[in-house]
Amino acid sequence: MLAGMLETSARLLRLLSLLQTARDWTGPELAERLNVSTRTVRNDIDRLRNLGYPVHGTRGAVGGYRLGAGAALPPLLLDDEEAVAVAVGLRTAAGGVAGIEETSLRALAKLEQVLPARLRRRVAALGAYTVRVPHDEPGPTVDADTLSLLSSACRDRERLRFDYAGHDGTTGRRDVEPYRLVTWGRRWYLVAFDPQRGDWRTFRVDRITPRTPTGPRFTPRELPEDVADRIRRGVSSAAWRHRARILVHAPAEVVTARINPAVGTVEPVDSARCLLHTGADRLETIAVWLGMLDADVTVQHPPELRDLLRTLGERYLRGAG
Repeated sequence: MLAGMLETSARLLRLLSLLQTARDWTGPELAERLNVSTRTVRNDIDRLRNLGYPVHGTRGAVGGYRLGAGAALPPLLLDDEEAVAVAVGLRTAAGGVAGIEETSLRALAKLEQVLPARLRRRVAALGAYTVRVPHDEPGPTVDADTLSLLSSACRDRERLRFDYAGHDGTTGRRDVEPYRLVTWGRRWYLVAFDPQRGDWRTFRVDRITPRTPTGPRFTPRELPEDVADRIRRGVSSAAWRHRARILVHAPAEVVTARINPAVGTVEPVDSARCLLHTGADRLETIAVWLGMLDADVTVQHPPELRDLLRTLGERYLRGAG
């Protein structure tokens, strides 16, 4: 009798593992995989439902079974690689999301408690031999509920109304069509189309105060072909505290090949010169980038950057002497 119970339990676990592959299974397919009759499959499906697993079934020639979402979270089956991946994700989770780190650690503790010894050693080694270097300036945190609201608006194509705090501390009202959430380092950004300005905009989520309820649904616009570069530039410039305009004495195609698109944009002046529009949180960072261009430059804006380059130039000369 005990052997029969164990056999049934093992078969239920195999059945559950099949149903978790996010596809529809017909009764005969499951019966063939489990080497049992279709009647046994039906009985096992009923057992899983009694245990709280929402197994949906459809009748007909194309009918089958699929594991759906229920009101409560039932236990999940993970293979070895999936379990390690989840544990690694939990250890490194939370970049900039308020309250997530503690929740991740609680979930990790529960997972490690049931991991087999061989997998627990792999996860433990990762924790023991990985050193996290703290940020000199910790990034701002965003509210998890705000992220949920923004992602739902992107999914449901609902207009968003929110108050937005600018770099100078002033707050303005925005009404936009949300499309994507973007993570960049420890910061989160919302990429949206602003109908009032007639262009795409990037907003830092930590500066957004949503107004509920969300607005009416909108018809999705066609994303521009260069949306990836546009997002990278927008995400970068949204975080810049200092902006600079640099005349670079080198062809535009040469400068473009030497910089990351997130650093700025290049505008041709003539065949031998171009304008670099760039920025950073610190002027010192811009000075470092200019030194790596391997070309002569003329700072047009801001004057503070010109003063910094003079100071650095004198310091380098003293070092060389």
